[in-house]
Amino acid sequence: MAFNGTWKVDRNENYEKLMEAMGLNVMKRKLGAHDNLKIVIQQDGNKFTVKESSNFRSLEIEFTLGVNFDYSLADGTELNGSWNTEGNKLVGKFTRKDNGKELMAFREIINDELVQTYTYEGVEAKRIFKR
Repeated sequence: MAFNGTWKVDRNENYEKLMEAMGLNVMKRKLGAHDNLKIVIQQDGNKFTVKESSNFRSLEIEFTLGVNFDYSLADGTELNGSWNTEGNKLVGKFTRKDNGKELMAFREIINDELVQTYTYEGVEAKRIFKR
């Protein structure tokens, strides 16, 4: 699948506003906007392995499409949810464990860039990655 590969964040759109909506303080928002995130995606059928590394942490996530799993954001926010496919997009629907609010995430390839779009409480943000 086109998602396979190593992706490094190139730019953000409205990302600090999203973090603010999620309740992160100014310091965490500034750090999060400049985390130098790199992700490595490997797909084998419906199973994915995603390795994330940034200035703040490294972790490996394994998930199967349609199967719920727990995930922790870099700020410690705990989520539960799953990834699925819709056409050529990966669609993630996650629920915060602390307040029950929903975070949606979308991954798609546009012009050889990996575009991650997030929506939370009416705020939309994007992180664009290059190989």
